[in-house]
Amino acid sequence: MARRKLSHEGTLLLDSEGLSRLLNDDETVVALVAEARSRGMEVAISALTIIEAVHRRTDKARLNRILSGVRVIAVGDEEARRASALLMDAGLHGHKYAIDAAVAEAALRQRRPVVLLTSDVDDMTKLCGGRVHIVAV
Repeated sequence: MARRKLSHEGTLLLDSEGLSRLLNDDETVVALVAEARSRGMEVAISALTIIEAVHRRTDKARLNRILSGVRVIAVGDEEARRASALLMDAGLHGHKYAIDAAVAEAALRQRRPVVLLTSDVDDMTKLCGGRVHIVAV
Protein backbone atom coordinates (compact mmCIF):
# COMPACT_ATOMS: atom_id res chain seq x y z
CA MET A 1 0.00 0.00 0.00
CA ALA A 2 1.34 3.44 -0.90
CA ARG A 3 1.85 5.70 2.09
CA ARG A 4 -0.24 8.87 2.04
CA LYS A 5 1.67 11.99 2.97
CA LEU A 6 0.26 14.40 5.50
CA SER A 7 1.41 17.96 6.01
CA HIS A 8 3.00 19.46 9.08
CA GLU A 9 0.47 21.56 10.99
CA GLY A 10 -3.07 21.92 9.76
CA THR A 11 -6.11 19.79 10.47
CA LEU A 12 -7.12 16.21 9.82
CA LEU A 13 -10.92 15.98 9.68
CA LEU A 14 -12.78 12.67 9.72
CA ASP A 15 -16.23 12.17 8.25
CA SER A 16 -18.51 9.37 9.44
CA GLU A 17 -16.63 6.68 7.52
CA GLY A 18 -13.33 7.94 8.91
CA LEU A 19 -14.74 7.86 12.44
CA SER A 20 -16.32 4.44 11.89
CA ARG A 21 -13.03 3.03 10.65
CA LEU A 22 -11.17 4.57 13.56
CA LEU A 23 -13.71 2.99 15.93
CA ASN A 24 -13.09 -0.36 14.21
CA ASP A 25 -9.29 -0.03 14.43
CA ASP A 26 -8.88 0.14 10.65
CA GLU A 27 -5.13 -0.04 10.13
CA THR A 28 -5.00 2.69 7.48
CA VAL A 29 -7.10 5.22 9.40
CA VAL A 30 -5.36 4.53 12.72
CA ALA A 31 -2.00 5.06 10.97
CA LEU A 32 -3.15 8.30 9.31
CA VAL A 33 -4.45 9.69 12.62
CA ALA A 34 -1.21 8.73 14.40
CA GLU A 35 0.88 10.31 11.63
CA ALA A 36 -1.23 13.48 11.71
CA ARG A 37 -0.75 13.81 15.45
CA SER A 38 2.98 13.19 15.18
CA ARG A 39 3.17 16.03 12.64
CA GLY A 40 1.32 18.45 14.90
CA MET A 41 -1.96 18.33 13.01
CA GLU A 42 -5.15 18.69 14.97
CA VAL A 43 -7.61 15.80 14.56
CA ALA A 44 -11.25 16.89 14.44
CA ILE A 45 -14.79 15.80 13.55
CA SER A 46 -18.08 17.60 13.09
CA ALA A 47 -20.57 17.05 15.92
CA LEU A 48 -22.97 15.69 13.31
CA THR A 49 -20.46 12.98 12.42
CA ILE A 50 -21.09 11.39 15.79
CA ILE A 51 -24.80 11.10 14.98
CA GLU A 52 -24.11 9.61 11.56
CA ALA A 53 -21.44 7.11 12.64
CA VAL A 54 -22.88 5.71 15.87
CA HIS A 55 -25.22 2.72 15.86
CA ARG A 56 -26.48 0.04 18.25
CA ARG A 57 -23.28 -2.03 18.07
CA THR A 58 -20.92 0.91 18.64
CA ASP A 59 -18.56 0.29 21.53
CA LYS A 60 -19.54 3.31 23.64
CA ALA A 61 -16.43 3.16 25.84
CA ARG A 62 -14.20 3.18 22.74
CA LEU A 63 -16.26 6.00 21.22
CA ASN A 64 -15.81 8.08 24.36
CA ARG A 65 -12.03 7.46 24.38
CA ILE A 66 -11.76 8.50 20.75
CA LEU A 67 -13.94 11.57 21.24
CA SER A 68 -11.79 12.65 24.19
CA GLY A 69 -8.81 12.82 21.83
CA VAL A 70 -10.37 14.79 18.98
CA ARG A 71 -11.85 18.25 18.72
CA VAL A 72 -15.59 18.08 18.12
CA ILE A 73 -16.74 20.99 15.97
CA ALA A 74 -20.13 22.42 16.89
CA VAL A 75 -22.74 23.18 14.25
CA GLY A 76 -24.85 26.23 14.96
CA ASP A 77 -27.04 28.59 12.99
CA GLU A 78 -24.26 30.34 11.07
CA GLU A 79 -22.54 27.08 10.20
CA ALA A 80 -25.85 25.63 9.00
CA ARG A 81 -26.42 28.66 6.76
CA ARG A 82 -22.94 28.33 5.24
CA ALA A 83 -23.46 24.56 4.74
CA SER A 84 -26.77 25.30 3.01
CA ALA A 85 -25.00 27.74 0.68
CA LEU A 86 -22.42 25.06 -0.15
CA LEU A 87 -25.25 22.69 -1.08
CA MET A 88 -26.85 25.26 -3.36
CA ASP A 89 -23.53 26.11 -5.01
CA ALA A 90 -22.85 22.40 -5.63
CA GLY A 91 -26.38 21.73 -6.91
CA LEU A 92 -27.04 19.19 -4.16
CA HIS A 93 -30.12 18.75 -1.96
CA GLY A 94 -30.00 18.91 1.82
CA HIS A 95 -32.29 15.91 2.22
CA LYS A 96 -29.50 13.60 1.09
CA TYR A 97 -26.35 15.66 1.64
CA ALA A 98 -27.01 17.72 4.80
CA ILE A 99 -24.39 16.10 7.00
CA ASP A 100 -21.83 16.06 4.17
CA ALA A 101 -22.42 19.79 3.74
CA ALA A 102 -21.92 20.43 7.47
CA VAL A 103 -18.68 18.43 7.40
CA ALA A 104 -17.50 20.30 4.31
CA GLU A 105 -18.36 23.64 5.92
CA ALA A 106 -16.37 22.65 9.00
CA ALA A 107 -13.43 21.57 6.83
CA LEU A 108 -13.36 24.91 5.03
CA ARG A 109 -12.88 26.87 8.25
CA GLN A 110 -10.15 24.78 9.88
CA ARG A 111 -6.47 25.57 10.20
CA ARG A 112 -4.84 24.90 6.84
CA PRO A 113 -3.87 22.70 5.26
CA VAL A 114 -6.96 20.58 5.80
CA VAL A 115 -7.05 16.86 5.01
CA LEU A 116 -10.50 15.23 4.98
CA LEU A 117 -10.78 11.46 5.33
CA THR A 118 -13.98 10.40 3.59
CA SER A 119 -15.67 7.67 1.61
CA ASP A 120 -17.69 10.35 -0.24
CA VAL A 121 -14.88 11.70 -2.42
CA ASP A 122 -17.12 12.92 -5.26
CA ASP A 123 -19.62 14.69 -3.00
CA MET A 124 -16.96 16.24 -0.80
CA THR A 125 -15.02 17.42 -3.84
CA LYS A 126 -18.18 19.13 -5.11
CA LEU A 127 -18.74 20.76 -1.73
CA CYS A 128 -15.14 21.73 -0.90
CA GLY A 129 -13.72 22.38 -4.33
CA GLY A 130 -9.94 22.42 -4.29
CA ARG A 131 -9.71 24.09 -0.90
CA VAL A 132 -9.46 20.82 1.06
CA HIS A 133 -7.26 17.79 0.36
CA ILE A 134 -9.67 14.85 0.09
CA VAL A 135 -8.35 11.40 1.01
CA ALA A 136 -10.46 8.32 0.26
CA VAL A 137 -10.92 5.78 3.02
